[in-house]
Amino acid sequence: MKSIARCLLAFTATCFASAGFAQPAAWPAKPVRFVIPFAPGGPPDVIARLIGPRLSEILGQPVIVENRAGAGGGIGTAAVAKSAPDGYTAMMTSSAFAVNVSFPDAMYSAERDFVAVTVVAAQPNVIFVHPNVPAKTLAEFFAYAKDRKLAFASPGSGTTPHLTGENLFNISMKLGLPAIHFRGAGPAAAAVVAGEPIVGSMAVTAPLPFIKAGRLRALAVSSEKRIAALPEVPTFAEAGYPGMLDYTWVGLFLPSATPTAIVQKLYDAVLRSLQSPEVKERMEGLAFEPIAEPPARTAEYVKAEIAKWGQVVRATGAKPD
Repeated sequence: MKSIARCLLAFTATCFASAGFAQPAAWPAKPVRFVIPFAPGGPPDVIARLIGPRLSEILGQPVIVENRAGAGGGIGTAAVAKSAPDGYTAMMTSSAFAVNVSFPDAMYSAERDFVAVTVVAAQPNVIFVHPNVPAKTLAEFFAYAKDRKLAFASPGSGTTPHLTGENLFNISMKLGLPAIHFRGAGPAAAAVVAGEPIVGSMAVTAPLPFIKAGRLRALAVSSEKRIAALPEVPTFAEAGYPGMLDYTWVGLFLPSATPTAIVQKLYDAVLRSLQSPEVKERMEGLAFEPIAEPPARTAEYVKAEIAKWGQVVRATGAKPD
């Protein structure tokens, strides 16, 4: 995580190397569409709508957010891959982008079909339960779940929260909890609020308001340190389960063959948007850490993530939707 935070809002000449690029004056000459390959309410959707208005001001054109959910993000991602590489169709997605390519019959190639703009922000995953569950710690939940036929809510097959749950519940604790996959974090969190199922694993954003309202109970977060939004919730390591540092990140991508100058101009606009006091305040309140690494460094990070999550997919036997 530290490696992708070196440029954390570093609004410096280094980050603005774009000054040397001959940027196309005509771009953007019309609205820019951000496709979210998940249902509303999840991290990519939240971040896109949070920075969208500021991006519109910077670019001088509307930024339109469009949700296109399905197949753990695969349907929307494949559609963007086939879009014209003219800078008018971008994709705001989650770390599932780096996971899905490890499944058989993946619907896209992360390296062949896309060029990375930046990882905009990241946050840990959280394990949480319905408040009627008589467990206030991970250990208590594991004891409760041991002799019961339970399942856990996931925001979609191949998402990092899904694999965090698989790794914790089934590889580490051998509880045999199957995942119930939803078309995004919003519907998944709502399902646990309704008690169907009674436990969930997902990024902090969607369950956070329910946790604060007492309608869900957080047991642990997958970050290195406790997060400011949930200071009373221990990390996995503090709860007695070290070695699981998992994050859900939100990244911005364009179709491959998009001109470098457009990629850089969009990156510069994202970096500037993160300087807005209002954006920074809202991101902090939603437990997001802003990242905004340059495109080249982001491409290196995504490549490492593909390798990391590929190992987890093989270890857990996770399957696509």
